[in-house]
Amino acid sequence: MGGECFPFAMQVVRGRWFTVYASMLIMCGAGTTYIYGLYSQNIKVLGYNEVEMSNMALYKDVGSSLAVFNGLIVEVIPTWLGLFLGATMNFGGYFMIWLSVTCRISKPTAWQMCFYIAVAANAPNFSATIAIVKSVQNFPVSRGVVLGLMKAIYESDAKDLVLLCGLLPTLVTLLFMFTIRNIKNGRQPKELRVFLNFFYLTMLLALFLMVITLLEKYINLTAEVHTKSSIAVIVMLFLPLLLVIKEEFSIWKVKKQPPMNVNNIPPTHQLGTNEKQPQEILVPGEENSEQKGMSCFANIFNKPERGEDHTILQAILSIDMVYIFLVTLCGYGSALTSFDQLRAIGLALRYNDRLVNSIITLASVWSYFGRVYSGFVSEILLMKWKLSRAIMMSVVLLMHGIGLLLVAFPKIPGAYYVASMIIGFTLGAQVPINLVMISELFGLKYFATLLNCASLTTPLWAYLMNTKLTKALYTREAAKGLPPGIDPSTVKDLSCTGHHCFRVSFSILASIAFVGALISLQFARRTREFYEGDIYKRFRVQRFSRGDTYKRFNGETYMKFEDGVKAPKTEMVPSSSNNGRS
Repeated sequence: MGGECFPFAMQVVRGRWFTVYASMLIMCGAGTTYIYGLYSQNIKVLGYNEVEMSNMALYKDVGSSLAVFNGLIVEVIPTWLGLFLGATMNFGGYFMIWLSVTCRISKPTAWQMCFYIAVAANAPNFSATIAIVKSVQNFPVSRGVVLGLMKAIYESDAKDLVLLCGLLPTLVTLLFMFTIRNIKNGRQPKELRVFLNFFYLTMLLALFLMVITLLEKYINLTAEVHTKSSIAVIVMLFLPLLLVIKEEFSIWKVKKQPPMNVNNIPPTHQLGTNEKQPQEILVPGEENSEQKGMSCFANIFNKPERGEDHTILQAILSIDMVYIFLVTLCGYGSALTSFDQLRAIGLALRYNDRLVNSIITLASVWSYFGRVYSGFVSEILLMKWKLSRAIMMSVVLLMHGIGLLLVAFPKIPGAYYVASMIIGFTLGAQVPINLVMISELFGLKYFATLLNCASLTTPLWAYLMNTKLTKALYTREAAKGLPPGIDPSTVKDLSCTGHHCFRVSFSILASIAFVGALISLQFARRTREFYEGDIYKRFRVQRFSRGDTYKRFNGETYMKFEDGVKAPKTEMVPSSSNNGRS
C-alpha cells in the first residue's frame, strides 16, 4: 500500500478535479478589482481631486474590461506563461499602489496612479481566463455549473489590504502555474453531483464570511476572534481538496478494473437504442478540407450553426453577439456604476464609515451568491424545461432595476441594505449567464477570446454612466446645498447629503436596466429553438471512436477516449444510456 501512495498523489495533482480546485483558488484572487472601494479613500487622501479619482475609477474599469487582449494572448502562448504574466502584472500594479499609499515613494502623478490601477485591474484577466477556459474544456457538459462556480469565488487596514491583493493572488497563481491545463480523454459519471458538493462547501465559506462581517458591524471583535476566524477560513478553503481526493480515489480504483471496448457496451447502456437513425461523426479535418479554398472574408459570412465552433470574426459579427453586447451594456454597465457608488450612497444617507465598509463587503458576498445561483439555476432550467438562459438574464435585470429604484427612493425603511444586496447579487448573476451563452452559441475553440468580447465596450458605457451621468448629477445636487454666491468649482470636496442625491441618476440607470431586460427577452425568443434541442449532443455522442474503452465501478460507467482515428462518417456511435450517462 505504501508503494502506491506516491503514484496516487501524482494522479491527484494531475487530475481534472484538482485542476478545478486549483482554478477555484486562483479565482479567489481574481476578484480584487471589486474591493477597489475599500482602499480608494487611501488613494484620495494623497491629494487627488474628484476628476482625477473619477479617471482612476475609469482606468480600473478599462483595465478589467479589456480582457479580450488577454484572451488573444492566451490563445497563442502556453498556459503556464499566461499565468506567469498575470502574476507578474498583479504584483507590480498593487505593489506600486501600496508604496504610494504608505508614502514609501513620492506621490505619483494622476496618470501614473491610473496606470498602476489599470495594470493591477487587468492582471487577473490572465489567470481568470485560463482558469475558466480550462475548466469548461475539461467539463463541457457541466459548463453552466462550472462557470457559476468559477466566477463566484472571490475574496483592517486598507493599506495592508492593497499589499495583500498584490501578494496572495500572485503566490497562488505561481503555485498552480503548471497545474491548470486542458485534460482530455476522460469522462466521469454524475459530474454535476460533484460540482454540487463543491457548491455546498463554498456556500459554507460564504455564509461564514457573512456572519463575521455582520458581527463586526455590531460588536468589536477581539484579535483572538480575528485569528480564529482566519484559521477557520483557511480550513474551509482546503475542504474541497478532500472532495478532490475522494473523486480521484474512485478513478484510481477504476484504473485497476479490466477495460472493455466501447463497441461491446451492453444494449441497455447504449444511447442508440432509443434513436431511429445512426449518429454521424465528421472525420477530423474533413470540414476544414472542404473550406480550404474559401477566402477568409467569405468564411466570415458563411457562419456555422449555433453551437458549432465559430471563428472570432464570425462570432463578433453575428446578430447573436450584438444581442449579448446590448444586454451587457445595459445590465453590466449599470451594475458596475451602481456598485462603485455604494460608498457614496451610504455617506449621502449619513451612515458611518464602518457600516458602509460592511455593506460593501456584504455586497461582494451577495455577488458570490448571484454568480453561483445564476449558473446552477440556469442549468436546472435548461435541463428540466429547456428554457433559454436569456430568460434567466431577463429576470436578473428586472431585479437589478428594482434595486436601483430603491436607491433612487431610499425613504423606504432598510432600502440601502436591500438595495446593496440586490445590486451585489445581480452584478454577480449576469457574468456566468453571459459566458455560458457565448460558449454554447459559438463553441469552445476560441472561447478564451470570445468570453471577454462582450465586456469590450463596457468601460466606455460605464464611463458615460458613472462620470457623465451619475457623478455629474450628484455634483449638481450637491451644488444646490451650497450657500448663495459660492462657485461649486472652488469647493475641493463637494459632497451631497440626503435622499435626493441619487434620485435622478439611479432612476435613469433603472430605466436602462429595464430596457436590457426587454432586449434579453427578445434574445430568448430568438434562441428558443436552439435551446429546445440537445445543445450538448456533440459532447455526449460525437467523441466516440473504435479505440474508446469504458470501465464499471460502483454501478457507474467511466469512459476513456482515445485520440486515434474516429469512426467513419455513417457508422453508428454507441454511448451510455440515461442510467450510465456521464
